[in-house]
Amino acid sequence: MFLPHARFPKLAALCLGASLVGAVPVTAKEPSQPPGLELSSLKFAPGLEQFTLDNGLEIVVIPDHRAPVVTHMIWYKVGAADEPEGQSGVAHFLEHLMFKGTTNNPDGAFSKLVAEIGGQENAFTSADYTAYFQKVGKEHLALMMEMEADRMQNLILSDEVVKPERDVVLEERRSRVDTQPGARLGEAMNAITFVNHPYGSPIIGWQSEIEALNKDAALAFYDRFYTPNNAILIVAGDVEPADVLAAAKETYGKVQRRAEPGERLRPSEPSLSGIRRTELQDPRVRQEQISKIRVVPSETRAADKEAEALELLSYILGGTSNSHLYKALVLDKKTALSTGSYYQSTALDYGRFGIYATPRPGVSLEEMEAQVGEVVSNLLANGISEEDLARAKRSMIASTVYAQDSQSSLARIFGTALTTGLTVEDVQSWPQRIQAVTVQDVMAAANAHLVRDPVIGYLRKPAETQTEEKS
Repeated sequence: MFLPHARFPKLAALCLGASLVGAVPVTAKEPSQPPGLELSSLKFAPGLEQFTLDNGLEIVVIPDHRAPVVTHMIWYKVGAADEPEGQSGVAHFLEHLMFKGTTNNPDGAFSKLVAEIGGQENAFTSADYTAYFQKVGKEHLALMMEMEADRMQNLILSDEVVKPERDVVLEERRSRVDTQPGARLGEAMNAITFVNHPYGSPIIGWQSEIEALNKDAALAFYDRFYTPNNAILIVAGDVEPADVLAAAKETYGKVQRRAEPGERLRPSEPSLSGIRRTELQDPRVRQEQISKIRVVPSETRAADKEAEALELLSYILGGTSNSHLYKALVLDKKTALSTGSYYQSTALDYGRFGIYATPRPGVSLEEMEAQVGEVVSNLLANGISEEDLARAKRSMIASTVYAQDSQSSLARIFGTALTTGLTVEDVQSWPQRIQAVTVQDVMAAANAHLVRDPVIGYLRKPAETQTEEKS
């Protein structure tokens, strides 16, 4: 499964944000605070334990005994931003090819077994990581480990399987990007947001470079990065940490280190002055949209309290139906159908702060852009209230409580964090760090980043389409 900015449930700063370009987002309602919740003492995934095998594989176990099921995930610390120059899409291409089998488990055998035992499986690629997961009955955990460890070291590829799968990826690009106006605009905005850093290339790859991918490129990528010392095993569910460690030693522990990927060094992004704009017109556009993106520090790169302040800022500015943007443009002026903002915090290098709005019929994108600017200017001039901040903290921290109802969400939160330079302690201490943020911290982040020139994208219907609709 191809996930550009893998969009998991928005669990405050713990999850990777998403590009909302071209979407028709619904502004979220604020979750209520669970009865008896003491925010200052909340600990995220309190029973978690960590281990490291001799071959370098990291292991995180999150016990959850409410149902006899388990989520088994293997995360590789490699994504689209780690691809060799000229081979965009090879990380995602290899994700597809990992299902093509080994000597012990030929093409399709792994997936067939998961289906036969009533399990679920999938995989996804982002700019910074690639992950594979199964959700099965707990009695099948050791078997999942054995089969995943097998394809970590014994993948077999031939031109007979590689070439047809390349065609599958090309068709995926056509259906998910080329025929989707919002996705095409998002791709264009990324390209002009990151002019030097590989985040500017699409995760699925540019068409011409996908067409050139072959068996040798895929195997070279596999041999360099798919080694236990570049992977993290996360198991969440009805398990005991000691049992998981024992099973991991018997399966993953037998996989030899076959590469040393080294430090993940990528080109830096220069600070460019001036607003950059791109526009896409397409008759398939149903609702027009204005989007703004600013490059900001990710949680990994941010200064003390900066990431938490940006997350709270995005929540207060456009995160819910109580936000400044929603109240001003949807409720008061009634010029927008939807508005919002987001902070993509979980990234190895750069984060993104985005603002978007969908105007009502009869309101132009230019008018919408000006009105969004007015709301932001008003926030910068007048600040936020203590009440705004307190409500945002309660709602965001409550989301982390509800997140623990899903073992899959727990596994994904920690996997995303650990593959992008954060630690278990960073995740577990997040509620306390959010609590420590002040109004002054939020406004410092706003004044540092919202005044910077953005990348602006217009998703527009062609003029003739708009004329026909009015007539």
